[in-house]
Amino acid sequence: MPEVIENAVPSPGLSQGGLRIPVGIAGTGMYVPSQVVRNSDLVKTLDTTDEWIRTRTGIQERRWLEPGLTTSDMCTAAGRQALENSGVAAEDIDAVIVATFTYDQPLPSTALIVKEALGASRAFPLDLSQAACAGGAYGMLVAAHLLQNDSLRHVLVIGAECLSRVTDPADRATRVFFGDAAGAVVMSRTSPGHGILSWDLDASLSHAVEIRAGGASLPTTPVTAAEGGQYLRMDGRAVWVEATKRLPESIRVTLGRAGLRADDIVHYVLHQANLNIVREVMDVLGVERSRAGVTVDRYGNTGAATVFTVLHEAMERGEVTDGDLMIISGIGAGFVWGTLCLRAG
Repeated sequence: MPEVIENAVPSPGLSQGGLRIPVGIAGTGMYVPSQVVRNSDLVKTLDTTDEWIRTRTGIQERRWLEPGLTTSDMCTAAGRQALENSGVAAEDIDAVIVATFTYDQPLPSTALIVKEALGASRAFPLDLSQAACAGGAYGMLVAAHLLQNDSLRHVLVIGAECLSRVTDPADRATRVFFGDAAGAVVMSRTSPGHGILSWDLDASLSHAVEIRAGGASLPTTPVTAAEGGQYLRMDGRAVWVEATKRLPESIRVTLGRAGLRADDIVHYVLHQANLNIVREVMDVLGVERSRAGVTVDRYGNTGAATVFTVLHEAMERGEVTDGDLMIISGIGAGFVWGTLCLRAG
């Protein structure tokens, strides 16, 4: 893992990515449930086939969280592993950021629940509840900006979703796509020239992916429950159009701000909405598909956790070495999207 720089010297003025103090990834963690749900399990109750699911999504199986466990349990497990891999103690964490729209409950804060479970006694909790699948990138950038404060040293960022609990068991348009998981990174100060080099965030309002009921505009009632208003609804075609347009655009903007070309990047860590989307983004960028890690085939779309699952597996396999250039990019419901360019080390 990269060396954690406790007393990194601020660069004069604004430097890489507009950050005065360089910030990078000190350690990663991940948790996936033990319950494996294969395509063959879903075709028993849904009007679909294994071939259709594999062809349209690239998904062979996904993980669903066992009864009795919830999102914060996954967050705590992933966060604990990230702390161990970074060598940073829980009591030295200054903030815990949890990105999820499948929080344990509307109140209290899921980030607070996780902070308490980890024993991060001095950390303050932050919940990013509506960045959806872009939550990983958003959370990392928020952490990097927090770490510009001279009194802060380490921020734990967790992306997690328990999507099996918010998809309609009878809706093949969503049920086959999603899985449950959590991923985490410890963000810390690093040496100049490393960490976040540039970034891009943007958004465009759309209701193509939404959960209609349960908020102030449409409170939960017996009627909304009977109509399935508590479940995630998705226009798959709209997702394809937005993702294959916005992700390459955002990546190119981010590369331009760092003075880099697409071919300079060793690791593309992309949101795992769909294997075909990952491949299309790489093709549009003109880069070999092999540079993009893939977890969607085994875990499905795990929302804010997806980029962290790709990143953690690459780290665990020893594929990321000092100096490697990396793109982390995701798009979520809203639509909101974001990209970070980092140098490992």
